[in-house]
Amino acid sequence: MFIALLALAFTCSGHAQRYAIIDTKYILGKMPEYVDADKKLQQISDQWQKDIDNLQAQLNDMYKNYDAEQYMLSDDLKKKREDELFNKEKELRDLQKKRFGYEGDLFKERERIVKPIQDKVYNAVQKIAVAHGYDFVLDKSEGITIIFADPKLDRSNDVLQQLGIKN
Repeated sequence: MFIALLALAFTCSGHAQRYAIIDTKYILGKMPEYVDADKKLQQISDQWQKDIDNLQAQLNDMYKNYDAEQYMLSDDLKKKREDELFNKEKELRDLQKKRFGYEGDLFKERERIVKPIQDKVYNAVQKIAVAHGYDFVLDKSEGITIIFADPKLDRSNDVLQQLGIKN
């Protein structure tokens, strides 16, 4: 946040900037291809969650059976059942991580399905920014985010020089 404000301060000194504000959530919500992609992702996510819920139900049944029978089992059978429970829990955790974890299947599907649509929006924003001479285009949908900044306004090398770092 501090670096963004510092960059804004550097760029604001000297001449007035032209900027525009957009709402990408609003834009994407009006794009039928995005709405369809979002529905498809939701269906995929729901199916994967259903698979995880089924596995969790199996694990719960295994625990109930173990609790009911543990006093009648030999030490060897107890150990075997506990190992089965441990393996089922691991299978469940691994499936959750694979489907919904950081860079999991849902993330990859979102990248595959949604990213081309987001790129299409970004390219349209960039064309509008250049055509209208905007220095910045800010997105207000989730806080303020810079979607486009005119590269000639980038003062990163000036900051490096001020810090005595060669670029």
